[in-house]
Amino acid sequence: MKTISFLDLKRINAQYKAEIMSTLERVFDSGWYIMGEELKNFESNFSSFCNVKYCIGVANGLDALTLVLRAWKELGYIKSGDEVIVPGNTYIASILAITENDLTPVLVEPDPNTYNITVAEIEKRVTSKTKVILPVHLYGQISEMKELCLFAKQNNLLVLEDCAQSHGAEIEGISAGSWGDAGAFSFYPGKNLGALGDAGAITTNDSRLAETLFALRNYGSHIKYMNIYQGVNSRLDELQAAVLNVKLKYLMKETKIRRDMAEYYINNINNSLIKLPFVKHRKMHVWHLFVIQCDHRDALQQYLKEHNIATLIHYPLPPHKQEAYRNLNDIHLPITEMIHEKVLSLPLDPTMEYDDLQQVIKVINDFSI
Repeated sequence: MKTISFLDLKRINAQYKAEIMSTLERVFDSGWYIMGEELKNFESNFSSFCNVKYCIGVANGLDALTLVLRAWKELGYIKSGDEVIVPGNTYIASILAITENDLTPVLVEPDPNTYNITVAEIEKRVTSKTKVILPVHLYGQISEMKELCLFAKQNNLLVLEDCAQSHGAEIEGISAGSWGDAGAFSFYPGKNLGALGDAGAITTNDSRLAETLFALRNYGSHIKYMNIYQGVNSRLDELQAAVLNVKLKYLMKETKIRRDMAEYYINNINNSLIKLPFVKHRKMHVWHLFVIQCDHRDALQQYLKEHNIATLIHYPLPPHKQEAYRNLNDIHLPITEMIHEKVLSLPLDPTMEYDDLQQVIKVINDFSI
């Protein structure tokens, strides 16, 4: 039986090897490796892709989230102690960005079908200290941003989209990263748009925010040796920007393949022990991950391993149960905790063959307790 990897990054990137290597050689020969033309081009290309005015390239996705909140503090939009509403089932980076800025995370339950935050749950937790909503478009499916942004506007709240898994997802033609006041993207190698190392970006239509972020990422400086903020060093370097410029051209082609593969899984997995992903509209989901649920998750994962099929759990332990957040350990979020106990991510790689999908499907359909 063939061994099926979870995600073959070497094979994915090999499709574009000649173009990437040519681009890297051009950067090498330029002698300019930080904040040059490659970064300018990527920021322009990615802002056009998301249909926003500004893109600010940064070192990684966590920095993208952290710097937006930091910039809002610098601009006086928020202050230490303010509350940020965030789904409890997110990756810990969403929470780290909040606490790093001396803000208070307010964890709310997600929709158990989409895994995303809802206005109904947000409404329950809004207080006079709430200043920001941080929706996480988990697994590649964009949140219900139309309703969420209307609620935010009515309640004078800022919206920071965590788009780390949702490059290209959209609602009514409006892309992830262009709904809120800002969007934060990760280009970690395993993302749908992945660099060859860590990389990230922020998108926004707010000129004041963009101007502040351009300085904050560069030691707090617009002009060399003239520092207006106590900034950080979080610059998307030329080599990673060059790789992303190449791969961005093929992102939606790969996204279509992911969508077709996901639909093939959905149409052919037939096992009463398996709960399949819920998708409201095709373009809302870009299938960063294909996540199923099973009451016997650990047994299923072991069974798949025995049949040479690699899987991952996104994520085994929610943030409020992590040692890093001992102060949150007593919080009880039953939906979030149930999700973390039952989810399992199946292989979904745009370079997979349909024979591989069929093998996964057959093995899963034969699973029993």
